[in-house]
Amino acid sequence: MIFVNYGGGGYWFYNHSDWNGLTVADLVFPWFVFIMGTAMAYSFSGQLRKGYAKKFMLWKVFKRSCILFLLGLLINSGDYPKSGVVLDNFRIPGVLQRFAGTYLITATVHIFFTRANDSNRDCWWAPVRDIVDYWQEWIINLLFVSIHLLLTFLLKVPDCPTGYIGPGGLEEQGQHWNCTGGSAGYIDRLIFGDNHIYQNPTCKEIYHSTVPYDPEGFLGTLNSCFLCFLGLQAGKILLIHKDWVLRIKRLLIWAVFTGSIATLLCKASKDDGWIPINKNLWSLSFVLALACMAFVLLTICYLVIDVYPLWSGSPFYYPGMNAIVLYVGHEFFNRKAPVYFHVPHNHESELAINLWGTIFWVLVSYYLYYKDIFISI
Repeated sequence: MIFVNYGGGGYWFYNHSDWNGLTVADLVFPWFVFIMGTAMAYSFSGQLRKGYAKKFMLWKVFKRSCILFLLGLLINSGDYPKSGVVLDNFRIPGVLQRFAGTYLITATVHIFFTRANDSNRDCWWAPVRDIVDYWQEWIINLLFVSIHLLLTFLLKVPDCPTGYIGPGGLEEQGQHWNCTGGSAGYIDRLIFGDNHIYQNPTCKEIYHSTVPYDPEGFLGTLNSCFLCFLGLQAGKILLIHKDWVLRIKRLLIWAVFTGSIATLLCKASKDDGWIPINKNLWSLSFVLALACMAFVLLTICYLVIDVYPLWSGSPFYYPGMNAIVLYVGHEFFNRKAPVYFHVPHNHESELAINLWGTIFWVLVSYYLYYKDIFISI
């Protein structure tokens, strides 16, 4: 994420997709959301076994979500380095704000329905108890997906065709110029106002759209919660099923299942599917495709780290211990010394300086780890 945010060496595949489609840069944020869900399974299970009251756990979730949201606003304030924060056009949504909302909703739902002990291991549904025992959570999260689909394809947006999910601007000969993002953009403009959402969406350069659109807006949070819940499902598999072969099989079954639905929805096409893969919209096909990849990646990591200890996780282990410090720090020091210096505008120079910026924060994380400094919220 740091390498991508610092410029990705100037290579196109390290830039976010203009609209439909998928690049390397589009993978990192959703995978963080997925693994956040996986970590929830372990965290809340451990807290319940220690005897923590659910009210206390909910309070911790609320407090952590508020801190994440406020840190996100603090990062957004960095857009005004000279003039100071201008409230008239201050952006409200953001990456950490999306994390905050997703964490608050998914964690709250899970805490309400989870239990401390795996008491149904001898029941006839024991092989699928990681699903059946949490049927209430499945209903709620599928409801989130349903609401997202209904609002996306049935909400009437003024002066736009119902169900439009394009970038607006020059797309389709400019027929839908002010319809960027369809209902997702419309809802954000209603809730936050035009001046308080992202002003330079990735589609602007290609399609010359003039309407602001925020990729971390309100509607996409519903599908973000579903992706986090799928990560939580992965965590339940690892917690409930003790045989490593069974764990691998289940993770891969989920990968095939989510990947197949994603392929069906987008018709294995960039633009011609029923629901194209789109990171700006956090479309259902996008969420399922990224979940598929995350299940596979988690399976590989589980095999090479836990089952066959071929790799310790280094150097990624160290940044993970102080992830929030590195994220906030790299945002505030973006294009500032000591992580950035002016270099000639070519791939070699940009790649070198972007790699240096990434290595710098890995070294910071290693130093914090060496000094036993771990900052969490």
